[in-house]
Amino acid sequence: MKVISRRSLLLAGAVAGLAACTNAVGQNASSRLDARVDATRNYLLQMYPGVAGMVQSAKGVLYMPLMTEAGFGFGGAYGQGALRINDVTVDYYSAAQASVGFQIGAQQYAHVLIFQTDAALADFRRAPGWVAEADAYYALPSRGLALGTDTISAQQPVVAMIFGQSGLMAGASIAGTKYTRVIPSTF
Repeated sequence: MKVISRRSLLLAGAVAGLAACTNAVGQNASSRLDARVDATRNYLLQMYPGVAGMVQSAKGVLYMPLMTEAGFGFGGAYGQGALRINDVTVDYYSAAQASVGFQIGAQQYAHVLIFQTDAALADFRRAPGWVAEADAYYALPSRGLALGTDTISAQQPVVAMIFGQSGLMAGASIAGTKYTRVIPSTF
């Protein structure tokens, strides 16, 4: 009968633990997320053509193609997206939000953060967990909106847009959402 040493048991446990964790390497998670970001960008520009100038002149744009939110008293939202500079993906981010209060239902939506100044983009990229607060200007898109040409949005360092909502929950907000740099996951 062979006895397993403690060192061998710990080594086997560590190898099994690493094998069970997935960081999506080799599973095309980043290319699938980039495809979703492309579709979100195209939808945004097609549905709200007035934002095209703002996106083209932006220092960077964070696209969050799918945020899923649910709540029953306590709620939360989560999604993954990509930060693009000059329309090239430079980093991937997750967005997470928690809430408490009168809420019931679930919904999905997309949103973008348009960074209009180098300082705003640098602050976002430098922060280990950037939280959307009052420093973002919330643009409420509607068909035919001339977003990007008005003086209010042109003066803001960060413009946030929520669009493509579907579900059974009233309203969507990114206030208090925490953005963290990640390796894309496969879910």
